[in-house]
Amino acid sequence: MNRANAQEFQGFRWQHGLLALVAFGSLGLVLSLPAIRQDDAYHLFADRRVLCGVPNFWDVASNVPFLLVGIAGLKFCLGSGLRTGRSCWLVLFAGVSLVSIGSGTYHWDPRNATLVWDRLPMTIAFMGLFTALLAEYVHARLGDILLVPMLLLGLFSVLYWQRADDLRLYIWVQLIPLLTIPVVMLLFRARYSHSWLLAPALGWYVLAKFAEVYDREFFALTGGLFSGHSLKHVLAAAGCFTVLWMLRVRKPV
Repeated sequence: MNRANAQEFQGFRWQHGLLALVAFGSLGLVLSLPAIRQDDAYHLFADRRVLCGVPNFWDVASNVPFLLVGIAGLKFCLGSGLRTGRSCWLVLFAGVSLVSIGSGTYHWDPRNATLVWDRLPMTIAFMGLFTALLAEYVHARLGDILLVPMLLLGLFSVLYWQRADDLRLYIWVQLIPLLTIPVVMLLFRARYSHSWLLAPALGWYVLAKFAEVYDREFFALTGGLFSGHSLKHVLAAAGCFTVLWMLRVRKPV
């Protein structure tokens, strides 16, 4: 092996090692924390208005963008010539579509029993994104190899929370694809153009979490027109749409 090939091989090993450290290190860090219980106050959202006979109307209706983006994403993936990570992208948009149903069901009657149906499809979407990123930035086969195990892990994280009232594993399932986006963008060469759109997609999701935390403050700021949690749904759907936009406009590098 000549020096150039040796350097490339060493860089490859270092990149993969650091990515594995981020994944397993973050998992170890989360699991090292004390058990994280579900706060009963989580279900007390700011906007509880009933419109057209629908309780918590805007928290329910604001899930429609997920359905629209999810269906558009599935249609694109099924009809396009996606070569790398196609099954992973399909799972992502299938999960996004199901989020609209699961989250709508939960917000119609917010309690722990219905929250399960909100979180299960979210893990499908998160694991679809995570494995798609691995397939496109690390190795094409990695997505196919890890897709089913990661989906099972995501579903298990929700069932474990339901049984043990411990959110740690579920938090990691949400966290790992978000950590993966900046890591793979920094360490690996993009195979397609417009990969920079992953950054604003991540930004939309960060804003969504911010709106979720300040649910009541947004509701007060808008004079009771729109709550932070309803805005969270719209912002998170915007992040999913940005990923779809990236897939539609990109070209092989």
